[in-house]
Amino acid sequence: MLDIIYWPVSAILWFWHKAFGFVFGADSGLTWSLAVVFLVFTLRLVLYKPFVKQVRTTKQMQELQPQIKELQKKYKNDRETMAREMQKLQKEHGFNPLMGCLPVLVQVPVFLGLFHVLRSFNRTGHGWGQLGMSAYDNAHTPNYIFSATDVQSFLSARIFGAPIASFITAPVSEMQAFADWGGTPTKLNIAMVAVPLMIIAGLATHFNARASVQRQTPEAAANPQAAIMNKLSLWVFPLGVMVGGPFLMIGILLYWVANNIWTYGQQHLVFGRMEKEDEERKQKKLELRSQNAPKPGAKPVDVRKKQDAPADGEPSANGTATTNGTTPKQSAKQGGGKRRPGGQQRPGNRGRANQKRKR
Repeated sequence: MLDIIYWPVSAILWFWHKAFGFVFGADSGLTWSLAVVFLVFTLRLVLYKPFVKQVRTTKQMQELQPQIKELQKKYKNDRETMAREMQKLQKEHGFNPLMGCLPVLVQVPVFLGLFHVLRSFNRTGHGWGQLGMSAYDNAHTPNYIFSATDVQSFLSARIFGAPIASFITAPVSEMQAFADWGGTPTKLNIAMVAVPLMIIAGLATHFNARASVQRQTPEAAANPQAAIMNKLSLWVFPLGVMVGGPFLMIGILLYWVANNIWTYGQQHLVFGRMEKEDEERKQKKLELRSQNAPKPGAKPVDVRKKQDAPADGEPSANGTATTNGTTPKQSAKQGGGKRRPGGQQRPGNRGRANQKRKR
């Protein structure tokens, strides 16, 4: 059922084995180790753009957290409306939650595929998913794209005396598959290679998680769910690598170490670029503000007042001329609109009321 995963994974591993085999030899443990490492690098290179989108999605989600909380508080009794408003908010900001977990979802089947392909180099076990082959039949049976000769090459490869497909808790019966191809390895040989890889993998997992947590905003870190995930990624997952290491093949531990090394470098590269982009945006905003701001010592001018008030002698909006900034109606009200024979202006309070009083 999962052959759609097993065949591509074995093909990529085969390619890198042939490439490094020209330099170090087909049966070299270094050749097979580098083949596993560059299988990881090939996968992560393909997933580089989705990883960048994942980082941007995570950052965008942290920025939208206050608005999300407001929607949750506003529609806490109406889940249907809340879901609709959430989708509307995500659409307005171009937010896609799927991009936040896509790289992880893709890596899981590849990890399982590599685990199955590496374990299929030794099919002498009788447990779940094993075929219970004899050592001879196992060495002369192809493994997906790998020929029988490639299987024998893999069984002969050693890293400081330990086969790549071996693990600390492997039964003695399974170790017999390596007897005719370089001798049966001891538990000490396997532990001397596996334990350092377990420690490196655990530490790399912890430091990758720490680098990710340090870049979280205070609002995101204060979220209870985020706090739980931070503790899991900082302590539980690295501890899980240490506890599960004795049950994992050396090839899988190599995969884990290589994957964490790539993640560590990629995080610094991507986050560094994003910080530069944010800094450039801030600089552009400051430049725009400085261009629009008045020069030092200059008095700010209200353009609206200047446009609304017409000059002396110029026609106003109603077509009448002004004198000393006043309209004819205003001068008529102030001075009554008439002058005495001597040229003196008549008081404005003289009118019909005064005439009636004289009568």
